[in-house]
Amino acid sequence: MRHATQTRAYPLQSPRLNHPPALAGLKTATPVQWAVSSGYVGYEEAVSTMEARAAAIRAGDAPELVWLLEHPPLYTAGTGAKPGDLLAPDRFPVFKASRGGQYTYHGPGQRVAYVMLDLEQRGKDIRRFVFGLEEWIIETLAAFNVRGERREGRVGVWVDRTAPGGQLREDKIAAIGVRIRRWVSFHGISINVEPELSHFTGITPCGIDEAGLGVTSLVDLGLPATLDDMDAALKSAFEEIFSNVQDAAAPA
Repeated sequence: MRHATQTRAYPLQSPRLNHPPALAGLKTATPVQWAVSSGYVGYEEAVSTMEARAAAIRAGDAPELVWLLEHPPLYTAGTGAKPGDLLAPDRFPVFKASRGGQYTYHGPGQRVAYVMLDLEQRGKDIRRFVFGLEEWIIETLAAFNVRGERREGRVGVWVDRTAPGGQLREDKIAAIGVRIRRWVSFHGISINVEPELSHFTGITPCGIDEAGLGVTSLVDLGLPATLDDMDAALKSAFEEIFSNVQDAAAPA
């Protein structure tokens, strides 16, 4: 089987952080559709829509799409999820996810961005694509004067809140998990704007339970941001790294 026809899930942290790949090959001249759903979108509905769109992109029947939405409170289990990391199985609905990674939480106040891009047109380099998703988050957070950082051995994007001379305190503000099917991506990223952070206690987020590591959001950091603010920052950063966008109707 050729590599391009395989379906793979990636837990998504860039390897070899001391040698980041160039981002130039990720950018194309063709605009990407940009859609925002109002209200909550069910998880199974979103997955079905993403899978159909990814297939249509591969067939040449639909353009690329970035889809911004909110989910109702739920947990998802990626392909690397461990049963013991689901601490409160009856708290919210739990869905198996085809993306890479472990358990994560989605819910109100968190901006989810599902990314359906044709990697055949973007260099067919999965490491570079993962790095680009991380950079997209980091540049988005910079618009709020928040320094997001990668951490070797940990997925997602982190904020260092360690006090001078104090013990380690680093909080995760964004998660990443995608699937690649026939060189088209789906699933994507999530950034905490103002979710209920206590909802994360029902899982071990991304399997990380080390002392000094937690979860945060823009509002938790003292920034009264809205989802609209986040959307504007996401759009600007995406256009710098991936492509210009065209506003489109949200998937029905």
